[in-house]
Amino acid sequence: MMNEADSLTEIFRGGLPHCLLIVFSLLLTCSPVMPSEFEVISMSKYDLNGQHYGSRVASISLEARSLYSWNTSRHCVLTRLTDLSIHDFDKLRQGAGGLILMLPANILNLDPETKELITILEQSMLTHTAAVPIYFAPYNKDLEKIIDDITYTTTDSPGQNQTALAQLVVTVSANRYHINVGGGSIAANKNSKIPIIHGELIPNQLALKPTESVADGQKLPVILITANLKTFGIYNDYPVNADAAVLLVLMELFSKLHYTSSMAPKYRLRFLLSDAGVLLNFQGSKKWLEVDDNALQNVEFVLCLDTISESLSYTTENALYMHVSKPPKDKTSISNFFKLLKSSAEKYSNGLAVEGVHKKINLADTKLAWEHERFSIKRYPSFTLSSVKSPRSPIRTTIFKNDESRLVEHTLNTTRIIAEALASFMYKVDPTSSIFEGQLAIKEENILPYFGVKSILHNNDVKDAFEKYLNNVKIIYDKPDARDPEFMFYNENEVKLNVYRVKPAIFDLFLTFVIGAYLLAVFLAIQYFPRFYDEVSKLTKEDPAGQSNGHSSERVRMKSH
Repeated sequence: MMNEADSLTEIFRGGLPHCLLIVFSLLLTCSPVMPSEFEVISMSKYDLNGQHYGSRVASISLEARSLYSWNTSRHCVLTRLTDLSIHDFDKLRQGAGGLILMLPANILNLDPETKELITILEQSMLTHTAAVPIYFAPYNKDLEKIIDDITYTTTDSPGQNQTALAQLVVTVSANRYHINVGGGSIAANKNSKIPIIHGELIPNQLALKPTESVADGQKLPVILITANLKTFGIYNDYPVNADAAVLLVLMELFSKLHYTSSMAPKYRLRFLLSDAGVLLNFQGSKKWLEVDDNALQNVEFVLCLDTISESLSYTTENALYMHVSKPPKDKTSISNFFKLLKSSAEKYSNGLAVEGVHKKINLADTKLAWEHERFSIKRYPSFTLSSVKSPRSPIRTTIFKNDESRLVEHTLNTTRIIAEALASFMYKVDPTSSIFEGQLAIKEENILPYFGVKSILHNNDVKDAFEKYLNNVKIIYDKPDARDPEFMFYNENEVKLNVYRVKPAIFDLFLTFVIGAYLLAVFLAIQYFPRFYDEVSKLTKEDPAGQSNGHSSERVRMKSH
């Protein structure tokens, strides 16, 4: 019996405790983990006039929390874009450790109120500095389940009416998610530049009067048409560029009309397109005026295109606004064109209203409201045509869009109105007559190829169009100054979002306590097993003696009988 006890003691004193330690260590490291990888896009980041926009932080390695349960910078908030408000964003961009927003599955299915809230949130995010890394994730069912799980865990967290033991059990058994985004370092792009392309329509010599020459044609008043390509929004993607599409279609149409022998032009047409819109304070126009100011020696007016079509419409309003810095006097060029524009809208549109909006230039503001203000400061008569009434409209900066067929239809209609009014003004044609009909009719085939234009330098599509229809085409670049840059872009790295399902920190403490208690019990059992065995042995020895004495007494009693 003693040999068996010694053998059992040797087992406990030998390798068994070490094996148990290894097993428990493996169990601890193999706690439930569910790695998932998702595509994410970093929020746009840029500098303008010394002000930082976007976030300068890229890496995230934090616990995921819902929009309603985060409370420290050690939490990364994972939520839907449609659930975030401006108030929430203001708190998150300063206090959270990170923010990941899942985009809607289909923006078209949202109600008008939600669309409006999204565009307002976009504008707020684009005009503020964020101290935390912000990423956008395309809609994904698995990611949506994780968001639902985080939110469900938050709403079903232990309440005050539960016992302390019940709360402890719920807390220990709960699951958590850990988020990891390896964004690397963010560095300024020293090769940042804004391309600006411009060209002009020179009157055909056949269209001039016999007494006129090409040199005389160069003396004709200039009408400048400008637009800007939107190359980014809240993240680096290409929004709808309806303004550039309208400019390129006008360029194509008037190049055909300008060289018709029966149409003697009264004006020269210039076209200007840059990659800098309202977000970059119209830096392209500013640079062009500094470099090629002589091109506007004899300018009739400058026509700027800005948000001609609402890419994400959530109202039933149907209007075209002419924005000016001061009300035009009667019988001036801008006043006459405004009247022609109204007549054209009445003839070619279904209920489109043309209205004038007057707003003074705020010279104290570093950011201009409209592009025409760049030219008005230089004393050039100018105006902006837009489908939005207020310069603060979030539609101007949204990256989302409605059904493209609706956008094409609206852009096509607006282009026809502007083209007819401009042709009536330039060629002194009766506004009741139609110019762009037959072979000159504006069709979807004219608009669609230009809807996909992304940048002036992208595939040379814009450059080829300018060189095809215009003369004296030039491309200039606005580059930031090395010492005091007016603008700066930042390099973007492709990153992945990794989500791991893990236990909370209190689970590790609880598991450590359980393992410690178990090892302590094993240690005490090993230390006191000999004494325990001796006590058990004594009890087993005493019982047989007592039993034998009982049998002897029984035999004595039987003999006496």
